[in-house]
Amino acid sequence: MNIREKQEQLEIKNLSKYAALSINSQGRDYYEEPCDVRTIYQRDRDRVLHCKAFRRLKHKTQVFLAPEGDHYRTRLIHTLEVSQIARSISRALRLNEDLTEAIALAHDLGHTPFGHAGERALNEVSPNGFKHYEQSVRVVECLEKDGRGLNLTKEVRDGILNHRTSGNPGTLEGKVVRLSDKIAYINHDIDDAIRAGIFCEQDIPREYTDILGNTTKSRLNTLINDIITNSEDKPDILMSEEIGNAMSGLRSFMFESLYTNKKAKAEEVKARKLLIELYRYYEQNITDLPKNYLDMIEIKGHDKDRVICDYIAGMSDQYAIATFEEIFVPVSWKV
Repeated sequence: MNIREKQEQLEIKNLSKYAALSINSQGRDYYEEPCDVRTIYQRDRDRVLHCKAFRRLKHKTQVFLAPEGDHYRTRLIHTLEVSQIARSISRALRLNEDLTEAIALAHDLGHTPFGHAGERALNEVSPNGFKHYEQSVRVVECLEKDGRGLNLTKEVRDGILNHRTSGNPGTLEGKVVRLSDKIAYINHDIDDAIRAGIFCEQDIPREYTDILGNTTKSRLNTLINDIITNSEDKPDILMSEEIGNAMSGLRSFMFESLYTNKKAKAEEVKARKLLIELYRYYEQNITDLPKNYLDMIEIKGHDKDRVICDYIAGMSDQYAIATFEEIFVPVSWKV
């Protein structure tokens, strides 16, 4: 019995009867010989961690576009905080922590530059529409590794696709990530908004802070413990009505106070126009796409509009700005 097989047996022995066991995975689209050391979900986690799309998240907006300061969250930091929260919940519920981590690390790989403003821009201009959770699946299925994809398991891809609010993941691990995503962004966005002077802790309605707590630490502790308490030994991931309603109310407060705040979102109009102009440029000058993207159209038969979105969505904030400047901003003539 090799190390992987021993780990699979330990999962059977130690994990909850509701956990997604590695040995029971529905597998990958393309068969691969099992690893001697790592379980199938551990391999998925490692593939996500080492892929290029994951590294680019460090230069993509979470809420504040190009903030001046080292401590504002980027999309990468958001992803890591989601992973930490989700792993804590899964460990306490004796779910498969490796599957949970793989989903959490991959859930936002398809996000555009400039956060949801970029997502809305591409959704507006592309005839196929654009949703970041669908793009995240596309990244791992057909864009990474020069078009070969990461060949992740069905369970991980299901969790990525269904991490959105209206999603319904097929595993409890996916459901943990879905809730952890909301817990993470509500709380770290409050922290960043306070740092930016958008509002202060005392501005948050007491009807929520009296229930959840009046610090980031206390709110995280309340929310995580509530999920664990209400989900232990159950075939679902649940929150109590009181805590769930308070979290929904706090999320609504964040939409009113931050996500649609003119001061915080002042640059989003520019970011939206920038991405729309890039899309229209490549639509009219398709041969200016890099060769590997052209090959997706000419050799693999992918839809032109989708490939343009693939290229733009994969850009970091800085690369999108630099590309726009190269195409549209005149430069001084030099002898």
